[in-house]
Amino acid sequence: MATRIRASAAVVGCLAVAACSATATSRPAQPTQTAPPVQSTPASPTPSAGPSTATPTPTGPPKFSAKVSKVSRDRLRHSWRPGCPVPVGDLRLITMTYWGFDHRPHTGELVVNKVAADDIVTVFGRLYGWRWPIYKMELVDAYKGDDFDSIEADNTSAFNCRPATGSSNWSQHAYGRAVDINPRENPYVTADGSVAHKNARRFAERPVYAPGVINPGDRVVRAFERLGWEWGGSWSGTKDYQHFSKGGG
Repeated sequence: MATRIRASAAVVGCLAVAACSATATSRPAQPTQTAPPVQSTPASPTPSAGPSTATPTPTGPPKFSAKVSKVSRDRLRHSWRPGCPVPVGDLRLITMTYWGFDHRPHTGELVVNKVAADDIVTVFGRLYGWRWPIYKMELVDAYKGDDFDSIEADNTSAFNCRPATGSSNWSQHAYGRAVDINPRENPYVTADGSVAHKNARRFAERPVYAPGVINPGDRVVRAFERLGWEWGGSWSGTKDYQHFSKGGG
């Protein structure tokens, strides 16, 4: 979206007032870090006998918060079906804050196995505390369970009842014991170096120093490893830089 200010006779009217300003906002086609808007300094209040009505200025963003709850079948219309290796009753919905590429807090959702919920809350709480950016976080059902479309949108997601890539066996995502983080910045790279998503090609090699990128041995990898999660970026041959799973696979 873009707003374009065109010169017109209205400029004359602007010169007659104390200030005249215009702003323009746009959403980049790809994730970029944008500095937060500069807050103007308010003028000093005129002394008066009455009490002050000034509102205190916030000292910073809200603290990390996470709510773990049962998830209804209706929320999993596309990602779960009869025959999946885990029942809906063993899955949990995590609603939590995350730090965005726009340097602001947002609220997102992940569905994971109940045995993985505490680990996910612990790690994502650390990411938020580090202001480590995540582009988007919503259920894969927003993309009708299509993993390709979710990745194309740079969506961080977890549960999805599907086979592992290139295999007939269930993925750890089908058990709710895996999460994919910033899949554009952290793509799935085959042994010959190819990637399926054009918007991720420049992130195919490591190390890459850019917002939201996971590199070997960095603090994101270590945070998961402390809790027994394996990083797909450490696999031999094919690398799945976005992927963390409990117990591997």
